[in-house]
Amino acid sequence: MGLIWREAVRPQKREASRSTPRLFTLDIGTDGAPLKVLGMEQEKAEKQKEEREEALIEFYSSFKDLFEFFCLNTTIHGTIRLVCSSRNKMKTAFWALLFLASFAMLYWQFALIFNEYWSYPVIMTISVHSEPKMFPAITICNLNPYRVDAVRENMAKLDNLTRKTFFEVYGFDIPQSVLEDDLKSDYWLKNKSSAVNGSSFHLNESFGLLKFGRNREKVGFRLCNKTGGECYKKVYLSGVDALREWYRFQYMNIMSQVPPVNFSHNEQCPGGIQDSCRYNQQPCPPSDCRHFHHAIYGSCFTFNSNGTDIKWQASKPGILYGLSLILKVEQKDHIPLLSTKAGVKVMIHKHNQSPFLEHEGFDIRPGIESTIGIKQVEVTRLSGNYGDCTEDGKDVNVTLIYKSNYTLQACLHFCFQQLMIKHCGCGYYYYPLPDRKDKYCNYNEYPDWGHCFYRQYDQFASHKHGCFQKCRKPC
Repeated sequence: MGLIWREAVRPQKREASRSTPRLFTLDIGTDGAPLKVLGMEQEKAEKQKEEREEALIEFYSSFKDLFEFFCLNTTIHGTIRLVCSSRNKMKTAFWALLFLASFAMLYWQFALIFNEYWSYPVIMTISVHSEPKMFPAITICNLNPYRVDAVRENMAKLDNLTRKTFFEVYGFDIPQSVLEDDLKSDYWLKNKSSAVNGSSFHLNESFGLLKFGRNREKVGFRLCNKTGGECYKKVYLSGVDALREWYRFQYMNIMSQVPPVNFSHNEQCPGGIQDSCRYNQQPCPPSDCRHFHHAIYGSCFTFNSNGTDIKWQASKPGILYGLSLILKVEQKDHIPLLSTKAGVKVMIHKHNQSPFLEHEGFDIRPGIESTIGIKQVEVTRLSGNYGDCTEDGKDVNVTLIYKSNYTLQACLHFCFQQLMIKHCGCGYYYYPLPDRKDKYCNYNEYPDWGHCFYRQYDQFASHKHGCFQKCRKPC
């Protein structure tokens, strides 16, 4: 233990000049040797040094001192090399480049992480469940459209014009049995379209097929606007394809005279093309069965359309506990140039959903027995920042014309129908009309509608009208 002795000498009051006070500290060790003698100035300097070391924020006189302090005290690897190797400029430059490259990689990793975070990534999860489910809706249509009795006269004129046009292009006739056989009209439409005045429509016989190309190897037709200054050419390499498209265009003009056909609920359902219908080894329940007219396929039937009848609940797997149908396909009353296929069109879809058989579904040919196994795959999408989808279609800037749940295809159909009414003044026959005041297109009332239709459809198919941006996928 040391002995500390302090002595202070104060100046006399009578002295004219004040002398500087003397203050010293003498530390004596146990052996009597002096340890440390400090003046007042030295003690003050050491006290300031201790206060500076204990301070939370320190200020340095130069950036070099601050940088050296940082390099000597930081835990970042390699920074101490910037100070220790200051005498060797090559080594300092190497470690400086390495240090900057490391920082660049660090911020690059930060950028990748933040970009991934702000992109709102999702993880797709798949789960498999086995439980009793409601049997899905099944829609069945005949692949061959029927002749409507109300426009039979105009259809006969079209058949004669088709034979004449085909002879002018290829030099030989279509067999008479193909077009002008004693064809039956659709039984379901016979009494529902009698109000049509077929004499008010006049078939445009000047509109026929033409040959195009240097060697006249292409076949098609030409549609012009009102002034005739701009024309649209629909050209095909195959004469059969050209004839079918030409016939289809003429058919739409004739069928535009037929008003929409609305069947009462459960009318002749099940019936029509069905000889036998059994579900779960029992006769098909007549409830929740819808009979409707399709613009392309004619009469169609939808089983379990709403999914409300408990009798359609699927409780057991297997063929015996599903839907079994025996169908009859009548080919003697069809229109061959509209469809070259025989059989039925089948579509399996959700309940309360409009079936679009021209875009979806599969064909079953006649004369065979087909077994179809189904399993339900349900997809749920995230809306908001994670995806662009709609819950029920109410936030889509397109008003639906189908009285069913929202689907992407239904939205696209009505978006195109709006374009037709806006630019052409009339509606496309294969899609429903949004208003009763609107009319379907035909060249008697709208002579240039064909030119307008094909122009609008080309722009629609190439995504130039914005329908594919307006119509979003359902969540």
